[in-house]
Amino acid sequence: MSTTPEPLEALDETWDRALCVVAHPDDMEFGAAAAVARWTGQGKTVVYCMVTSGEAGIDGMHPDECREVREAEQIESARVVGVDRVDFLHEPDGVVEYGVPLRRLIAAQVRRHRPDIVITGNFRDTWGGTNLNQADHIAVGRAVVDAVRDAGNRWVFTEQVTDGLEPWPGVRAVWAFGSPQAAHAVDTTDTFDAGVASLEAHRAYIDGLGWEDWDPREFLEGLGRGAGSRLGVAMAAPFEVFPMGWGD
Repeated sequence: MSTTPEPLEALDETWDRALCVVAHPDDMEFGAAAAVARWTGQGKTVVYCMVTSGEAGIDGMHPDECREVREAEQIESARVVGVDRVDFLHEPDGVVEYGVPLRRLIAAQVRRHRPDIVITGNFRDTWGGTNLNQADHIAVGRAVVDAVRDAGNRWVFTEQVTDGLEPWPGVRAVWAFGSPQAAHAVDTTDTFDAGVASLEAHRAYIDGLGWEDWDPREFLEGLGRGAGSRLGVAMAAPFEVFPMGWGD
């Protein structure tokens, strides 16, 4: 017996700065780029941070070459949706480990960019069915939530404070796009085409996957229409919201 999915609540868009921290180039484009285009169009500042450079992502290309190709594609993909800064942390693709070193790197990014909202990808074990999530996604998402709290504590990673990165307790929430437990969403109807173009900018990666007849627009439409129907619009991007304040 089928059940009707619960409606999604509109995200609070009363913020000015966002930092997006994900594992790989292309992660933002598989679910959140159209939302970013909406926000940069509103005059908000959005910065991208890639924990790896996706250098292990193309089987037929050596990682040293792949790193350069994928970084260039990500910079162009970000430009398409109005993002002009992309930081690469150069952690090893495919074997990212959750732990204090990763939290330290991400906390430094939070302290440097001082965002109101931090965005990451789904870090649940699955995508909502039996299709398992990838290990880097899980490690990075978990580290993001912890690093946001670390960034606000003067006595965690004190060497960063000594070097001039002041604590930043101003992150209101972490938003995880694509989560199967998403209860919020944002209308991406007007910026859907920009999201498609942003994903299409990862041409070498898409070709390297060997997905014959795979259509980025068709893929994103499937995601966007499903979330849109739950928000009451044509297209939407879903997010799981993790409040960072006490008692939320």
